[in-house]
Amino acid sequence: MTDGGDVPGRLNDATETPNERAGTGAGETAGQSRGVEDQSPPGLAEPRPATVQTPRSTLDEETLKEYTTERRSLDSTVQIQWALRTTITAIILGVIVSAVLAVFDVDPVFGTIALGLFLFLGIVWVMLRYRMWVYQIRDDSVYLERGVVTNVRTIVPYVRIQHVDTSRGPLERALGLSTLVVYTAGSRGADVSIPGLKPGEARDLQQRLKKLAIEAEGDDAL
Repeated sequence: MTDGGDVPGRLNDATETPNERAGTGAGETAGQSRGVEDQSPPGLAEPRPATVQTPRSTLDEETLKEYTTERRSLDSTVQIQWALRTTITAIILGVIVSAVLAVFDVDPVFGTIALGLFLFLGIVWVMLRYRMWVYQIRDDSVYLERGVVTNVRTIVPYVRIQHVDTSRGPLERALGLSTLVVYTAGSRGADVSIPGLKPGEARDLQQRLKKLAIEAEGDDAL
């Protein structure tokens, strides 16, 4: 009877064992799942869409091509303007030389020769000056090159430009010319000027430099 009494107990244990095993298995599975979750590196969350950073406000390459220029020469009419000034200077020098020669009783013809020489040198200087004068609106600066005896190359970054003006003197108005004047930071006067421009061209360059200078200030601020 003792063995018979133990059978129901074993049956009960056998009956409960599958449930217990099921519960234990589920618990172990859940525990294992929790263990896997607990083993995941902290701070990781569900992947998020990549954030697209907005580029800085700069002019694209195509727009830059519209505002920049190739190397340009001045309008040929500027040679007349320079020639008139040179002629006036040559006449003054010729008169001075003639007066000095008269004091030393030298033949006045030498004064005339001196005047002709001054005029000739002045015309040559005007032609060479015109050939050497070039400018270019680059994507980051204004480039100037000029000078007959001494060749001068100037680069003005747009970040230093304060404002740009156009001016026309009486002689320039008569010849239909204009001058572009660029003022830079830290200067008391105009640092750069481009003479010998048609009024329309001068205004066009003024707008180009204004746009590029404003854009350069925005980039520098960022």
